Amino acid sequence: MSENSPSPSAGPPVFDDAFRNRLADLFAWRRDVRRFRTDPIDEAVLRTCLDLAALAPSVGNSQPWRFVRVSDAGRREAVAASFERCNAAARATYPDERGALYARLKLAGLREAPVHLAVFCDSATEAGHGLGRATMPEMLRYSVAACIHAFWLAARAHGLGVGWVSIVEPAAVTDALDVPEAWDLIAYLCVGHPVEEHADPELVRHGWQERCPEAVRLHER
Repeated sequence: MSENSPSPSAGPPVFDDAFRNRLADLFAWRRDVRRFRTDPIDEAVLRTCLDLAALAPSVGNSQPWRFVRVSDAGRREAVAASFERCNAAARATYPDERGALYARLKLAGLREAPVHLAVFCDSATEAGHGLGRATMPEMLRYSVAACIHAFWLAARAHGLGVGWVSIVEPAAVTDALDVPEAWDLIAYLCVGHPVEEHADPELVRHGWQERCPEAVRLHER
């Protein structure tokens, strides 16, 4: 049992107003970080965050997430090269002022972040015995996304920043990391201490996209 798992004999905790307020702060201050300090991360803190992430919900209790720390310089360079190709291609799809704005954005901290984590979904896992997946097989991938979010919040609570780099070629990353064929790339994460911290998302601050009112609307039927 993980040291972060509750004891079966322990009663349920009490979450009071003070805790809920602090939890709201954690959610509000979670950021997608692209600007990292290069100093190393405490290994015990990283392991704690991974242990907490593993408490995330998963379909059929399948726990399909697979974390790969990318430390080899050559493998990192292959991922960075994929990002450069994809970023240049994406920039070319935006016209005029939007393209110029895109070019000014910092969209990854691949060169600075001390820790790179590739997160995969093990699509061949037998854990969970297929429960909950017959009509929605994509639930395995959704489970991994829930785990990533749990890791993100845990890292933020421990003073670390996380950046999700989606501007890469999944096949190129998978090939570079030499993982099992049944593992599908869900996320490539940069992890480290942030250079700066802001209450607003970077893409809001730099004029790319404001928060959408529709995102918090509750639809009724």
